[in-house]
Amino acid sequence: MKNLFSNIKGDAFGGITAGIVALPLALAFGVSSGLGPSAGLYGAIFLSFFAALFGGTNTQISGPTAPLTAVSMVLISGLLAINEGNLEKALPIILAVFILAGLMQVMMGLLGFGKYIKYIPYPVVSGFMTAIGLIILITQILPAVGYYPGEDEVLIDSFKPQAEEIILHDILKEEADEGILVLEDFRVTMDRAELITDEDIYNESKSLASNSAKTALGSVQAIPRAFHYINWLELLLALGTIFIIYGFKRITQVVPSTLVALLIMSGIAVGFGLDYRPIEEIPGGFPLPNLEVFTELSFAGITPYFFTALTLALLGSIDSLLTSVVADNVTKTRHDPKKELIGQGIGNSIAGLFGGLPGAGATIRTVVNINAGGKTKLSGMISGVMLLIVLLAIGPIASKIPAAVLAGILITVGIGVMDYKGLKAARKMPKDLSFGPIKLSSEVIIMVIVLLLSTFWNLVYAVGIGLILGALLFMKKVGDITAKRSDVKPLSQEKAWHDATDFPEELKEIVYVNHLKGPLFFGSTSDFQLLASEIPDSASIVVIRVERMDYMDQSGLYTMEDIIIDLTKKKIMVLLVDLLEQPRFMMERIDIIPNLVPEDHIFDNFGACTQWIKENIKA
Repeated sequence: MKNLFSNIKGDAFGGITAGIVALPLALAFGVSSGLGPSAGLYGAIFLSFFAALFGGTNTQISGPTAPLTAVSMVLISGLLAINEGNLEKALPIILAVFILAGLMQVMMGLLGFGKYIKYIPYPVVSGFMTAIGLIILITQILPAVGYYPGEDEVLIDSFKPQAEEIILHDILKEEADEGILVLEDFRVTMDRAELITDEDIYNESKSLASNSAKTALGSVQAIPRAFHYINWLELLLALGTIFIIYGFKRITQVVPSTLVALLIMSGIAVGFGLDYRPIEEIPGGFPLPNLEVFTELSFAGITPYFFTALTLALLGSIDSLLTSVVADNVTKTRHDPKKELIGQGIGNSIAGLFGGLPGAGATIRTVVNINAGGKTKLSGMISGVMLLIVLLAIGPIASKIPAAVLAGILITVGIGVMDYKGLKAARKMPKDLSFGPIKLSSEVIIMVIVLLLSTFWNLVYAVGIGLILGALLFMKKVGDITAKRSDVKPLSQEKAWHDATDFPEELKEIVYVNHLKGPLFFGSTSDFQLLASEIPDSASIVVIRVERMDYMDQSGLYTMEDIIIDLTKKKIMVLLVDLLEQPRFMMERIDIIPNLVPEDHIFDNFGACTQWIKENIKA
């Protein structure tokens, strides 16, 4: 506690400054997610406070971020579609997924998961981050031009057949749950169908039309109609916001340009009494916990969204730990990754309970905090309290912010979050894969696949597919390198190593040396078998040099066993040189050592092996 209050003035200024930067982004992310601006504010308030209190990075400022908002947006739109567009019905499951993601982060912290983040391939991260930017950018085009599909009567009318199908499906499902045999007595279905009104069909159609543009693909499909019904006032507000954000940065970066754009464009819209579309109303008063998460939700109801929660937890962890590394570099300190994940998890769980969006450590806000004087956890806690004061004091006023202004802010966020470094390097990557005459880079292929699948299909599956492809291609590369470097030759044909120069000439034709220059795992076993097949029956001794084989998996283990058994049947003696600890341990587990290769046939170096051959083998 003493350290917590050691820099009160600097932490207060840093926290307030970071809170000012966070305010427009929190509102924008909330609107973009589909839960409304209050959800973004609640997420920023509770996550910033509790992640700082329990986290492991003193200067970290946390809150809703672009990657987690994009995943949340997909989850929310999907659940709204299932629940006829009724947010009140979908909210318990949405918040339960957020809370579950936070609990997963706590578990990751307790298990020391932070040290495994480095194993996620860069092309997967690059493709995903660029996809996040594209999703935000594409989905904000519609509100930026003042087009809302849920208000397009022609579009709503086109969804009526699908709406009727969904309503009928719900009736049949309801009857099935009640144990009514529909095919035996269809009259019950007919009676219930007659109770459906035109208003019910219209509301369902409106919900479908509104949700149709919640994804990047849906937004792309809606763009032609959006430009046909463009609202020039909304477009000017969005363009003005974008212009100020980029232009003000050229003047000074002391004051956040997003806040300047928000205040100026909102002031113009309100001051001149323009007929613009405001954001959803922000409720006043202190946020209250949503206890329906516990009272109206079953385990079966949340199970289908387990992997979405895991994706949120992974993204939040990666985002936060990367920001922690940045903070370490600036402050010359060292964060605690275990505590950081626990703090982020607690913050996200509490934010979810109060209806807030999940988030992570935010790099820009953290750097702003440090530059403004923040040094301890108090700065992050003050940032959360400052946003709470803003909510309580000017919530009704903030509800007058134009929706197009927040769309303009998010467009700049989408442009900024893309990984331009990875995109620029794509053409320079080595082309290590061949498809007939076409040569491509495996790194670029992974990045493009993750980018396209994330943008136009499913964020969760895209990351999983990217990780699998990355692992498979990596193993192929390691296997190819091992095969290329490994060889088997009689000593008479081999270019002598420094330790093989005094080997007896009369024995060189019957002694073969098999060099294994890399791990022996399932990706390289077939090449090892091919090498072993090159050993002629005329050989008397095979020396397997394994000083560079530092790892052996179970596939490699049984391949080694099969090869040694085949050589033994041919009366060919096997000697091992420079056997390392892990491969030896594996070979001892299934008794290759000492049953197939006795201890006296294992040597610490080739010199000792040569001496043994001189003493025990005759030409």
